[in-house]
Order: sequence, then C-alpha cells, then structure tokens
Amino acid sequence: MKWSFKIGRFAGIDVFMHFTFILLISWVALVHWRQGQSLTAAMAGVFFILTVFMCVVLHEFGHAMMARRYGIKTRDIILLPIGGVARLEKLPTNPIQEMWVALAGPAVNVVIAFALFVYFRVTASLEPLQTLTITTGPFLERILAVNIFMLVFNMIPAFPMDGGRVLRALLATRQEYGRATQIAATIGQGIAVLFGFVGMFYDPFLLFIALFVWIGAAQEASIAQFKSAIGGYPGSAGHDQ
Repeated sequence: MKWSFKIGRFAGIDVFMHFTFILLISWVALVHWRQGQSLTAAMAGVFFILTVFMCVVLHEFGHAMMARRYGIKTRDIILLPIGGVARLEKLPTNPIQEMWVALAGPAVNVVIAFALFVYFRVTASLEPLQTLTITTGPFLERILAVNIFMLVFNMIPAFPMDGGRVLRALLATRQEYGRATQIAATIGQGIAVLFGFVGMFYDPFLLFIALFVWIGAAQEASIAQFKSAIGGYPGSAGHDQ
C-alpha cells in the first residue's frame, strides 16, 4: 500500500505502518500532555496506543496463521489508524475454512482478555470497567477493556468486520456464495443505518462507524456481483479449492 513503511517481518510476514498512523500517535501524545502537562504523561499515552496496536497486530496474525493452515499465504499486514489489515493472497473458497480464518483474529483478543482477567482475579485488583477512560485508569485494565471492545466490535455481523465474514460463511454453507455475500452485505447495511440513527441522538462517533460499515458492506456486495458475473465464486456451497 502507498504511503506505508515497513516496521518488521515476523513469521515470514512483512508488517507495514501507514504514515497516517504517525498522526494518531502525535494526537494521542498531545491529548495526554495537555491533561498531564508533562512529557511523562505524553510518553505514557504513546506507550498505551502502541500496546493497543500490538494487540491489533496479534489479532491480524491470528487471521494470517489460520489462513496459512489452509495453504493461503498472507501478502502483508498493514497498520492503519482505524486498525489493521491482513492482506491474504486469496480467500478460502470453503465456507467453513473462511469462518475459521475470520474467527481466528477475535480469538486472539479473547485469549489476551482472559489472561488479563485471570491476572486481576488472582491479584484482586480489578476495578469497575465503567470507571475507566482512554486516558485514566490502570494501564493493564485499559488494555483488557480495549481487547473486549475489539472482540465485540469485530464480531458485529457486518462487513468489513470479522462478524460479517462469519455470517457470510455460515450462509454460504446452505446457498450460493455470491447470494450469501449479498444477504450478509444487506444485513450489514441495515446495521449501519441503525448505528447512524442512534448516533444522531446519543454518540456522534457511531455516525463514523455507520459510514465505515455502510461503505464496507457496499464494497463487498459490489465484489460479489462482479465475481458472480465472471464465475469467480465456487458453483456450490462448500466447494474446496
């Protein structure tokens, strides 16, 4: 992807960071500095956001490692301000395999959140999650909250989230792949409308999510129409490549 630079190679997969990620880090540092009025506060904010994106990288490697199990290579992983993208060379044509590839990323967040929860239970140091904010609260507990959020958000049954791909895979076990994609995309756009409606009255951030989901669902539907037209989808559900 243009405007990205390589930050490392792990398990044979290159990891890139988009230059706009630098803007996010700078913004986080500024917010923490204004609240704490110190370089230490700014550095703490940067460390937090970098740790969050380490969880994002692990999430994407979950997808990549499961895809590798099915013989599918990952071109690279790109970090963006809105998250990460594991660019697979192709998607599994077997719906069950696609489902497991989609679930592998959120499963990583489950493992991280569970490990942190066990730690807090053992140390009896867990504070109510509602007392946390992005900038205040115990560091590890904020990481726990972020992983729970990532899990819930990614499992929304709408493209381009993992939940949308899980839904499409389940539908594709019973009907033609292109049709399954169209249905999943329509459901995703319905969820986007709901988010947008709620966002107008309660949280403007939901409007951004609604736009993100709507565009992702529309793109997936367009790809489905194109592949169906040229015969790019398997002819029957469950066809393995």
